[in-house]
Amino acid sequence: MIVSGWLFHCDRQRGKKDRIVMLSEKLLILLRKYFLMYKPKAFLFEGQSGDAYTTRSIQMILQKSKKKAGIKKNGSIHALRHSFATHLLEGGTDIMSIKELLGRNSLRTTALYTHVSKKHLSKI
Repeated sequence: MIVSGWLFHCDRQRGKKDRIVMLSEKLLILLRKYFLMYKPKAFLFEGQSGDAYTTRSIQMILQKSKKKAGIKKNGSIHALRHSFATHLLEGGTDIMSIKELLGRNSLRTTALYTHVSKKHLSKI
């Protein structure tokens, strides 16, 4: 669900915890255009059958996108989660807010996601 610059993802698989991601104004505009053009029924991005994409399909989309962009480094969907948390931390977001955005129960597990960068340490 997209609401005023935020994307809410309801996770039905892992502990039924919602994930929240901030959207830039530009991306929000693009997503609204996409929605009006394709008129998805149940999911914003639907597979050919109208169902949610499978995990494997999403992995393949990421790999094809990396290849198209000329990115040769390893990377996964989960790496995007780590990057998101790291960028938030480096941008000055407090760890408790990051914990909530990631849908984590424990601050300790959030700290694992947000491996502290040298850039962040140099600000202390």
